[in-house]
Amino acid sequence: MSKSVQKEKAPINWTATIMFIVTTGVAVTLVPWYGMTYGYETSTWVSYLVLTWITGMAITGGYHRLWSHNAYDAHPILRVWYALWGAAALENTILDWCSGHRVHHRHCDDVDKDPYSAKRGLWFSHMGWMIREYPSGRVDFANVKNLMKDPIVMWQYKYYVPIVFAMNIGVPLALGLIFGDVWGMLLLAGFLRIVTTHHVTFFINSIAHKWGSQPYTDENTARDNAFFAFLTHGEGYHNYHHIFQTDYRNGIRWFHWDPTKWFIKGCSYVGLTSNLRTVPDFKIRRAMVKMQFKRAQEKLAKAENSEKWTELLEKEYEKYHAMLNEWAEAQSEKLDETRKQLKEKWEKNAIRQQYHELEEQLHEQSQRIKSLMAEYKASVA
Repeated sequence: MSKSVQKEKAPINWTATIMFIVTTGVAVTLVPWYGMTYGYETSTWVSYLVLTWITGMAITGGYHRLWSHNAYDAHPILRVWYALWGAAALENTILDWCSGHRVHHRHCDDVDKDPYSAKRGLWFSHMGWMIREYPSGRVDFANVKNLMKDPIVMWQYKYYVPIVFAMNIGVPLALGLIFGDVWGMLLLAGFLRIVTTHHVTFFINSIAHKWGSQPYTDENTARDNAFFAFLTHGEGYHNYHHIFQTDYRNGIRWFHWDPTKWFIKGCSYVGLTSNLRTVPDFKIRRAMVKMQFKRAQEKLAKAENSEKWTELLEKEYEKYHAMLNEWAEAQSEKLDETRKQLKEKWEKNAIRQQYHELEEQLHEQSQRIKSLMAEYKASVA
């Protein structure tokens, strides 16, 4: 850890601290007390589960994959939905959240620049970074200028506080009036939902950088963790995400638990999402094979009498590089073909424009002939 971080005595962020104290305090005291004293209706528990899922999806599908990484495009209706329920998560505005997350990806694990660097400890990366106003957590909207052009993002930013109250008090209150359990709904669908959503999100910043596998890269602390993928709407495949962050998927296999991916894909069938970005399979396999070579080399370097296996590994590495060169050539040919197609398209457009100009000239000539004949008739009359 750098000396600047060790000596740092950041002031307390009272807004976040009070919010955590109040929501957590209610969740661990009033929620169980009310349950033991009065009990919760089935409708209240169902509302809690449904709203928790919706709120979490607004963070994973909206704040994260849509706005932070531009992994796909979304219809305004869906973006408004994300903006409303993202505010219900009480994790700050889209602008603030995405700005910090982009810094995290750019400076991952840097103890001075990463807002929630895992190298500063599990507590820090989970919640500690929000409790104090650390320099690494200061927001600079310079990296979200594209989002500042989004009217829905800016609408949420401008009216964030009233939206927060409407979604966290107004919605549970309305549901409570409908189902006849106002206090129970406020406690479960309100406070407990907020606390649950908070820690589910925070798991990605902390545990997904602590425990799990690294099949794609070990250049940062991000891990793939199937168990936490189940808890976090698919965000637990974090090692993959950190190397291929523009992919709308986190779990790339059919059996990977990634409800966010399924939701985004499902929405594409009804026109709510489009331009779903994915990473070519070759690039994914290339990253995996590169990691396999690295681990094999490290293992053989420590082993005795490994000359034979080292030689075989080197031959495989040569084949690997030959395949990479072949792929690069194929990509170059594909690019040339694309350029050719674009050129042909441009030429066709040029010809179309020429036809249009000729048609205009013919029209003008027709008008001139009519005028000429009109003058002729007038002259001989």
